[in-house]
Amino acid sequence: MREMEFKMERPGLLETGQKVSITEGVLPSSYYYTIDPSLAMSGNIPFRERLKSREGTVVSVVENERGFYVTVSFLED
Repeated sequence: MREMEFKMERPGLLETGQKVSITEGVLPSSYYYTIDPSLAMSGNIPFRERLKSREGTVVSVVENERGFYVTVSFLED
């Protein structure tokens, strides 16, 4: 199991326990991931840490001084 954090701009878009689909984007030196349909976005992920799964489950949604952060759990080998 692997967990990844995503930044969400507005509250109420995702809930704990919700199943989500992920889209992968490619940059020159890393990947980034977006929860469809553009609900939240990951930071840049190095090539060696590429996400294998494209579906996950929201584990938590937290608000702090920098915004809203969503943690998603993925089943990976």
